[in-house]
Parts: sequence; C-alpha cells; structure tokens
Amino acid sequence: MLGERGDVAVNICCSSRDLSVLSQNAVPWLLNVNQDASQDESKSESARRPGDRSPFCYSPGQFFFEYLVVVSLKKKSGGDYEPKIIYQFPKPVGRGPRFPEVFCIISCLGCFGLFSKILDEVEKRRQISMAVIYPFMQGLRESPFPAPGKTVTIKSFIPDSGTELIELTRPLDSWLEHVEFQALLQHLSPENILWLFASAVLERRIIFVAEELSVLSQCIHAVAALLYPFSWAHTYIPVVPECLIDTVCCPTPFMVGVQKRCLEQVLDQPMEEVLLVDLCEGKFLRSVCDEGDILPAKLQTEMLTSLKTHNSNNNIQTSEQVNAHVSKTFMQFFVKTVGHYTSHLKWNKSGQGSFQEKAFCKAITSKSCRKFVKRFVRTQMFSLFIQEAERSRMIQEGYFQQKVTEYQEQKKKQRTNS
Repeated sequence: MLGERGDVAVNICCSSRDLSVLSQNAVPWLLNVNQDASQDESKSESARRPGDRSPFCYSPGQFFFEYLVVVSLKKKSGGDYEPKIIYQFPKPVGRGPRFPEVFCIISCLGCFGLFSKILDEVEKRRQISMAVIYPFMQGLRESPFPAPGKTVTIKSFIPDSGTELIELTRPLDSWLEHVEFQALLQHLSPENILWLFASAVLERRIIFVAEELSVLSQCIHAVAALLYPFSWAHTYIPVVPECLIDTVCCPTPFMVGVQKRCLEQVLDQPMEEVLLVDLCEGKFLRSVCDEGDILPAKLQTEMLTSLKTHNSNNNIQTSEQVNAHVSKTFMQFFVKTVGHYTSHLKWNKSGQGSFQEKAFCKAITSKSCRKFVKRFVRTQMFSLFIQEAERSRMIQEGYFQQKVTEYQEQKKKQRTNS
C-alpha cells in the first residue's frame, strides 16, 4: 500500500523475491527486485532529501508497524494478471491497485535494519504456513517499540523448532536508521568510495547506475548518509523514471540513480561534468579526474585505512557494527576539518549568532586541510548547517558536537603528555 495516512506520510518497508515498493513522501527501501515484474509500477521514487527530520518522534506505546500486507498476482480470464492482497494483518480498509508479490510493513517509523529483520522472520514463517505469521506479528504489535540504542526481545513459536527469542535493536544514532552501508562496501572499492564522497562533499553531479533497484536505493542513501552532520541540499532521486532521464542534463548539483538498461540513453545526453558510477562493475564510467585530490592527503589515507580495516576485520559482522564503523570513519573527517566551527560563532545579546568565516579558515594550520575547507565553506550544505547553528545554540549539544568535544579533549591530553 502506498500513500498517506490522513495528512501524515507513512514509511513502507518491503521484502520479496519478485518486486518491491516505492513510497511517495516516505523513506523508500528496496529489496530483492525482479526487473521483469511490473516495470512501470517500479519507476516512481521519493525525492525526499536525505537528512530530513522525520515528523515522527519516539514515544512510549508507539506501534512497531501499521500493517503487514502480502500481495500476489491473480491470472485473469484474458491471460493477463492483476494484483491481489492474499494476506493482511490487521485487516486494512480501502480498495485500489496493489503491487504484485510483495511483503509490506507500513509504519510511521523509519528503521531499515530493524524492519528488514522482521521481514526476514515473516518470510521464514511463510515457508512453513501463512498461519504461523499471525502469532508472530501479534506478539510484535503488542511489544513496545524500542527507544534509540535499546533492544526489545520477541518470543515466537515455530513448529518443529520450538520457541525462539528474536532481538530487535534500534541504533543510537538516528541518521543510521535509514541506511545500510554494507551495500556500498560490496559494490565499490574503498578508494572509489572516498572519491565518491569527495564529489558529494563538493556538491557535484553524481549518477549511479545499477541493474537492481534495491542496489540503487541502498547505495545512494548510503552516500547521502556519509555526509552527516551535513545534508545533501540539491536534486536527489534514488531511482529516476525513464521519462525523466533528461534530469542528468541538469546544470545544477544532483545525486540520482538510473537502471542500467537506460545507460545508453544517459550516455547520449549532453551532460556537463559528472561522476558516473557503475555499481554493477564497481567502477567510474565518467569522472572529472580530480576526485583523488579533493580531500586532504593525510586524512584521506586515514579514512582509506579505516575502510580497508573493515574489509579484513572478521569481528565486524552485523549491519549495526558496519554502520557504526563506516559512519565513524567519515564523521571523524568532518570533526577534524570543520569541528572547530563553534569557536568562531559570535553571539549578540539577543542570542543571534554570527559565523566568522575568515577566522574559521585561518585557524586551520594544515595547508591541505585549509585548501579543502575553503572550497567546502562555499557549498550549500555547509551554509545551511551554519545558518542553523547561528539560529540556536542547541545544535552545539548534538551528537556531532559531542564527538568534536571528545576529539578536542583528546588532543589536549596528547599535548599535555608530550
């Protein structure tokens, strides 16, 4: 089911061997897509900006989900097929077109990893019997939704297996609820991820190409999440419909995804400088050719080492661990390059802040870092971040600022010990 509940947009998490659902005005998650099934329905995509705050906040008593819906295809007398809901919990009301063969969890809360685990459990039970799904979902719906960083344990009985304990954990960092970095690590080398990040930081034009919608969606969301605490502030379309393929000709910054079957159409477009990323082959088809020189060399080496450590570290296995490791790697880059911004915010008596840009840049001792920061401060994402900081000191109490404070205290101890 797609759309909105009243005036409130809902999030839809889907799992299927055949097709997945895209949601308008919600966080879209795409899993296990079959390219041949209902292509037209699969082309729409949300253009919601990454980093946008969800209007929904955690509160005690919040349901895990609104509905679970299983949709399949029914053959008509004329030989074609029409979608039909074959299972639903609880009974949703209303009629309308449905997508074929897809599990849907409809919730106001966006937690990709958590809902993916639930869908895995649903699909496992479906292999046994549809009747086994109901008690599991009933137990889930009666359980409290965990607060950030907390875990809830669900008891579930499976015939011939007995009672299982299923642990569902929400990440402590809210921006990681909508992202899975594993897909990005699987499709691109650490070097290419860094160059992709460098292009995104300077708000360049980036096109992702992949055969599967799920790969496009997961990877483009992951790249956007690497920018935390900043947010991509330009055109953002995880899956571009074929009818809008000329979006890649836009002269302004954009981050878009295109199915590989449309690659020739993309290459025929009169594009300006772009970074064209082939996620199937794990390489760049087009680039500006300076991507490796954008980030300060020393920090780039540190980040590269960290990403390669992930690839060789057998202890990092769960999606939560991967997300935490990758997020920390890129957040530390911003901590070290622009974390001193609060020292250059001057406040008047009315509480209005004013950012001292020249002093901010001059305070950076490393020439390579200063060169990068002088380019970065001209981006819209940095401007919007600073504007928010100037409006309220509350931003200085956030997660990013906590990491900045930890880093600065660590540097003081090092200087004292030396």
